[in-house]
Amino acid sequence: MNLEQLLASFPHPVGPLRILIVDDQPVNIRVLHQVFRGEFEVLMATSGEQAISLCQEQRPDIVLLDVVMPGLSGHDVCRRLKAGPDTRDIPVIFVTSQNQDGDEALGFEIGAVDFITKPINPIIVSARVRTHLALKLQSDLLRTIAMNDGLTKVANRRKFDEELAISWRAAQREGRVLSLVMLDLDSFKQFNDRYGHQQGDACLVAVANALNQSVRRPHDLVARYGGEEFVCILPDTDSQGAIKLAEVMRTAVKALEIEHLDSAAGGFVSISLGIATQIPNTGASPQSLLAAADEQLYQAKRAGRDRACAIEIV
Repeated sequence: MNLEQLLASFPHPVGPLRILIVDDQPVNIRVLHQVFRGEFEVLMATSGEQAISLCQEQRPDIVLLDVVMPGLSGHDVCRRLKAGPDTRDIPVIFVTSQNQDGDEALGFEIGAVDFITKPINPIIVSARVRTHLALKLQSDLLRTIAMNDGLTKVANRRKFDEELAISWRAAQREGRVLSLVMLDLDSFKQFNDRYGHQQGDACLVAVANALNQSVRRPHDLVARYGGEEFVCILPDTDSQGAIKLAEVMRTAVKALEIEHLDSAAGGFVSISLGIATQIPNTGASPQSLLAAADEQLYQAKRAGRDRACAIEIV
């Protein structure tokens, strides 16, 4: 498959592919920028520290990395990227004037996928980058399939656990707020008992679609937590923003008007939601935030269902 076919194979839209070019010489960045600017989103860094920061914040699809730079060398940057759980899967191609066997051996040993020798040949650079992007997309596609719930097609529990850890570390590093929304379908056992499990599955699919359509930002995540429970990760979202989104979700599910004559909350399928918001600190954990959201969900259930309860953790 070519890049376009691979992108079309993903179960959700994928934005433009990002290339990060790292070189302390602006002229070298300009040369590579000319090669890729019409086809990809091009990010640029002139130091190792800036490159690491951009990788953590922007998650490029591939990095073209100069070896010899003041401060952090390309080798240092590559080691740091491969040691980070958020950045270890980003392919790194060294772009260097060093072409000794020992240089290549070291580069491959620390995690690079390829070497490109200066001066740059645009045709060779383009071909190699496209090859490694295709390999990465194939790996990402397999990973996406493995991380999606087979029934509802939203993220599964494994994907949620992974993304929660990443979002927590990013919020902790940057001192930003993080919100979680936990929710489940009201009286769902009674729904299955009356309408059957096949209709129950169809109901879960419809609700998952409504939840997914309620979330607008690409870095927010809706996941099936288990059974009739779902959870949503909302990076950089304060309590009021999370409460507002929870209400959008609750209304979207009610608007489906799926009959549920045995519901304790009315004649249609509804959801109850629990929200927890915090700026992560060293004394807390992602699991404690999740537990707080879960407790708020039970508060919503006890208060009569078909509603949201929230807590802001200081």
